[in-house]
Amino acid sequence: MPDHPDVSRLFPADLPGPGHWERRYPKRGLPGGAQVTRFAPSPTGYVHIGGVYVATIDVDVVRHSGGTYLVRIEDTDRARVTDDAISQFAGAFSYFSIGSDEDEDGPYGPYTQSRRSAIYLSYVRQLLNGAKAYLCFATKADLAEISAQQRAGGAPPGYYGRWAIWRDAPPGQVAERLAAGDPYVVRFRSPGIAGARIRFTDTIRGELEMDDNRNDAVILKSSDQEPRLPTYHLAHAVDDHLMRVTLVIRGEEWLSSVPLHLQLFDALGFSRIDYAHVAPLMKLDGNSRRKLSKRKDPEAGVSFYIDQGYPPEAVEYYLRGLANGRLAEMPLAEALAAPIRLAECGTAGPLVDLVKLDDISADFVATLPGPEILTRVAGWADSHDPELAAALAAEPEVALRALAIERDGAVNPRKDLRKWAHFRAVYGYFFARLFHPVTDVADQRFGGLAPHLVRAIASGFADAYVSPSLATDWFAQVRDLAARLGFAASQKAYKQEPGIYHGSIREVSQVIRVLLTGSTRSPNLAAVAAALGTDEVLRRVRSP
Repeated sequence: MPDHPDVSRLFPADLPGPGHWERRYPKRGLPGGAQVTRFAPSPTGYVHIGGVYVATIDVDVVRHSGGTYLVRIEDTDRARVTDDAISQFAGAFSYFSIGSDEDEDGPYGPYTQSRRSAIYLSYVRQLLNGAKAYLCFATKADLAEISAQQRAGGAPPGYYGRWAIWRDAPPGQVAERLAAGDPYVVRFRSPGIAGARIRFTDTIRGELEMDDNRNDAVILKSSDQEPRLPTYHLAHAVDDHLMRVTLVIRGEEWLSSVPLHLQLFDALGFSRIDYAHVAPLMKLDGNSRRKLSKRKDPEAGVSFYIDQGYPPEAVEYYLRGLANGRLAEMPLAEALAAPIRLAECGTAGPLVDLVKLDDISADFVATLPGPEILTRVAGWADSHDPELAAALAAEPEVALRALAIERDGAVNPRKDLRKWAHFRAVYGYFFARLFHPVTDVADQRFGGLAPHLVRAIASGFADAYVSPSLATDWFAQVRDLAARLGFAASQKAYKQEPGIYHGSIREVSQVIRVLLTGSTRSPNLAAVAAALGTDEVLRRVRSP
């Protein structure tokens, strides 16, 4: 190996050495067995529900071990960072309770990688001075030519062996290119040997064996970029070490990078940390399974769950059940308190099933008291449905009366409200400002009943209307009206002598239901009428 050129002038004169950072970020004083985990999203697009899934596991491991959970923003790919993604992060972290235990400028911060450039440079300089990294001036054209030759010869792709054209470049050649001001990257000098295999233990998958890394990966991006930022490979190793992370839980797409990452930990003189690689969330597409896709599947984005107004407890319960099947068999409160066990996380990606999530959400909402539902729906509507928000603010008592129907005191409460985005469809008709009265007597919702009969039912019901009370049989007025207008008392009676009736009481009830709710299905009509109040009932039935 040629003598390594002096690289000290490539770095700021006041750049501290690694010892400074070791003292700045000492080992954490945590009890034995306590884990330090981190969720490290990249703000280059929306937050994937798979990220929340992994973060949920991170948080749980920490809570049950007495450790610390961190959020680290990995924004070193500055060209792809978007403001929308960053703003989404704050909303997602708050909604799903996966915010960091330590603030941005906490004891081991900053936790945004673009603010840590000096730290990375200290360790890059250390690697260069120890001949464990080198400057590479390969151009895009050089790299394209290398790739073409590898494809032509059937060689694995990468920058290694004879393809690593700057690995053993003479110091004079390096100095010449530096003097010319040519841009360069810094590459890790991999100690990997062709054909060598390594073994390591994954906390989820057990002992694994794979080819050792031979690729001289880029660890510091091009010198013509400011600020000088590292690639993920170096940054995560430095940050996990200095933040004193003990367990990295991440997606299985990083499994193939473990050999490189272990080499980096060794080269930097860091103790190795444990990895746990989580199987990705999957979706059934026809008869086959595929990864949940940001491009194809709306439910892949965290914003989908927030916009739809899924209660976060229901989503968390569902995700925990995907991680450990036993949790899906427990009641929600018990499952949220029970630990997630990494040993029980499968290696086959679990299927995301929105129908199942809807059922879980409906079950959870059914346990909430009306005032809490109102508070949650109103909070959601403020940002997602201003018209509904205004209706709730103007008539909160109407909302509470509606929510009480077939819920308060019921052995089997209604479960037709699954998420806040459905509140308008389920309960919107209770609010005068949201309800559009049915004025057309030929409306198809009346089931083809003759218009003059629809009009007669509406006017007859209004003229003799009695509001619901404990002292009255509210439905008796519907039966009396049906009899007066020539409708059978039952569907059976109508079928026996269809020629002498216009229909049955069922058709009369349906007309009243449609006039009051705009729908052919509703809860108990007397309860609906009581919630609406007499003035609103009469306004609606007199609309045709």
